[in-house]
Amino acid sequence: MPETCKSTLETLILGSGPAGLTAAIYAARSRCCPLVIHGRQPGGQLTTTTVIENYPGFVEGIDGGELMARMQQQAERFGTRFLEGEVSRVELTKTPFRIWLGEECYQTKVLIIATGASPKMLGLPNEWELYGRGVSVCATCDGFFFRDKEVVVVGGGDTAMEEASFLARFARRVTVVHRRDELRASPPLQKRALDNKKISFRWNTQVVAIHGDKPQGVNGLRLRDLLSGQEEDFACDGVFIAIGHTPNTELFKGQLHMDQDGYILTKNGCETNIPGVFAAGDVQDPNFRQAITAAGSGCMAAMLAERYLDTLGED
Repeated sequence: MPETCKSTLETLILGSGPAGLTAAIYAARSRCCPLVIHGRQPGGQLTTTTVIENYPGFVEGIDGGELMARMQQQAERFGTRFLEGEVSRVELTKTPFRIWLGEECYQTKVLIIATGASPKMLGLPNEWELYGRGVSVCATCDGFFFRDKEVVVVGGGDTAMEEASFLARFARRVTVVHRRDELRASPPLQKRALDNKKISFRWNTQVVAIHGDKPQGVNGLRLRDLLSGQEEDFACDGVFIAIGHTPNTELFKGQLHMDQDGYILTKNGCETNIPGVFAAGDVQDPNFRQAITAAGSGCMAAMLAERYLDTLGED
């Protein structure tokens, strides 16, 4: 790799979901021309969401891709520049920080990491085709669309029990499908789900196929009993996959402090263990994973970055 980098930027942002684009808007309005590098999914996970109804300001809801496009246009209006590509390497051990995009090396005084987290999926052929059309990974985002319908939650941990209990407010029936014969969730979350009359459980069971098509959405699942090996079709209107997320932090391992699951640890909002490096959105948030909370942390990261740059100017 070449060791000669381009001229040093003030602010470089990795990721273009709600956190990265909000950080770009704030950074561009306070200082000139931050650079945003799109990741493998420009716009983040929201680009695969058909309708977002809980983002403030959009009374009738808004398509996820459209919301992200508007955010990017707003950032561009204030001078943000965008590049597409996969970052292959980062060096955060000294300043300016160095980021490689293919064979190109970029230097920056401030780095805002907003690379997000990827949902763990079941590995079924059509699950991404039906994502947002009956397949979901977020009950808070999509539960309202399943009022008086039959839904399935896949998983047995805390997230699955939280999703099931939340969905029970809307759905006619919630069926939890779990590969084991007991839950891994904490006792209070287990009790809340087990005591809910609208929630039933299918133990020792695996989802092996999702039925439906893109125009009509999900209409059922194929379930396999892991003890007997027998399979059956199970009618439902939606499936919520709640088996966890993987933060997109592989690039930063060994340089930034992370928790046991790989989420970047932050203090004072968005500060990492390295001065001048900030993290925002799902990459440092294992709990909420909402567009509005990601956007809020993007704002915080940009404001903290501006204050950090001000201290450099005083040297």
